[in-house]
Amino acid sequence: MSEATPSSSTSPSISADALLAHLTQVLESRKPERGGDPASSYAAKLLAAGKAPDSFLKKIGEEAAEVVMAAKDVQFGHKERDALVYEIADLWFHSLVALAHFDLSAEDVIRELARREGVSGLQEKAARPQN
Repeated sequence: MSEATPSSSTSPSISADALLAHLTQVLESRKPERGGDPASSYAAKLLAAGKAPDSFLKKIGEEAAEVVMAAKDVQFGHKERDALVYEIADLWFHSLVALAHFDLSAEDVIRELARREGVSGLQEKAARPQN
């Protein structure tokens, strides 16, 4: 993993891999068992014992709905495309919190996307076990 330490004004020159690795490290450090302080960190608050996973699962649902609304606003010219990017960033962040809670990382998702790459979405869906 990269030792990049992006700031809140992350330069566009940082790679997606480095940023995801950094965020994964930060979220790991915010877990209660690693000393994450819910009083000083939003991520630690979401990951705090007694609240997880309901707190961040609810946020994922809220953020997904906000992505849909922002996309519709952009579609009809009510908002700029940056509004959609902003909402998707919120959704991704809360999804990263969920991954951290379940001891997974963005790398696990990247591997799954790589596995699917080149496979027809229709074929992939048809091959899934039926529940």
